[in-house]
Amino acid sequence: MSIAEITTKVENSLNSIRPYLEADGGNVRIAEVTEENVVKLEFVGACSSCPMSTMTFKAGVEEAIRKSVPEVTKIEVINLTPVNR
Repeated sequence: MSIAEITTKVENSLNSIRPYLEADGGNVRIAEVTEENVVKLEFVGACSSCPMSTMTFKAGVEEAIRKSVPEVTKIEVINLTPVNR
């Protein structure tokens, strides 16, 4: 599967969860899909600084992509807010 095809499938899977992100003033965009099928995402808007972004990524974004696009080998968020403990 080509990078363009994977990008389209990832974009479609993100569209299924975007309304929830947008409701809180945020969103997610694809920064890059590599030759190794690694998807690099960027949280934007409120999601870029939200302390819950790690949970949003794991429970929502990552799950949606893995379910829809099994060809993806790894998913990274390039600006994920670290959780303060």
